[in-house]
Amino acid sequence: MPVPARMTAISIRTPGPPEVLVPEERAVPQPGEGEVLVKVAAAGVNRPDVMQRMGQYPPPKGATDIPGLELAGEVVALGPGATRWKVGDTLTALVVGGGYAEYCAVPEPQALPIPAGLSMAEAAAMPETFFTVWHNVFERGALTAGETILVHGGSSGIGTVAIMLAKAFGARVFATAGSPEKCAACRRLGADLAINYRNEDFVAAAKAATGDKGVDVILDMVGGDYIERNYDVAAVEGRILQIAFLRGHSAKVDFRPMLAKRLHHTGSGLRPRSVADKGRMARAIEDKVWPLVAAGRVRPVIDSTFPLAQAAAAHARLESGQHIGKIVLTL
Repeated sequence: MPVPARMTAISIRTPGPPEVLVPEERAVPQPGEGEVLVKVAAAGVNRPDVMQRMGQYPPPKGATDIPGLELAGEVVALGPGATRWKVGDTLTALVVGGGYAEYCAVPEPQALPIPAGLSMAEAAAMPETFFTVWHNVFERGALTAGETILVHGGSSGIGTVAIMLAKAFGARVFATAGSPEKCAACRRLGADLAINYRNEDFVAAAKAATGDKGVDVILDMVGGDYIERNYDVAAVEGRILQIAFLRGHSAKVDFRPMLAKRLHHTGSGLRPRSVADKGRMARAIEDKVWPLVAAGRVRPVIDSTFPLAQAAAAHARLESGQHIGKIVLTL
């Protein structure tokens, strides 16, 4: 089937609430050097998309202004130098933008085959969270079997993946969440301890569960006043992995525990990384994680799906905080 010249994409009319997301006609992108053109079947919805919509997270220089950082679909054209995929192949991919559209150009190294048995919606829900968790928890945080990890926001897209992968690799998993239902969901995914942060102190709970030793690794997207509390609950040689700042990116912190416990506090963002960097992560995930997905030991948790034209409703669902797992747009 020939590729059309025009497509429907979601545009950000002006920075603001979900309603600023509107379908509009755009030119179909042309795949560049080392890229493939994908007919999008589904696209994941993520917090960075919300930040971009609000004017707080502009796309990198040269990137499309169409939101959407992950997708699944079918290859319909190859750019110069693209060799791994052929027309007709299906894949899932991390992209720098452009997922909320009927077609998207994808750098070959950032694409992955879709594990057997997964729907397009499930496949589209994986790259952003799996890349983030793999790189931070296992590469930067060096989580190993027998260690304990504390996952903040355990019922989020990132949190659900972190719980499942940490358990699959032999760690003891604690998670925080904001309701009994979300805590129950964390336990179903394998969390050994789920702490309702609204009525329980996660520092006291985690210390009690570890005989006052504390936790080895902390995955935190909250920031703000959690930073000092993370230092308190971390074990000696603990690693704190900062991936976002939902409660603010500044805080008053007593840094003495960093010296006393020899703590490592590191952070990373995914979107600005080079294609080569993302490609290296993709190959590690394909090698180490995809077999777990194929075996059914790890699977993305889908909260809800929305048609592409209802991107505003999908964002409203994400911002409501009521979701458990990922929200996906379908085409």
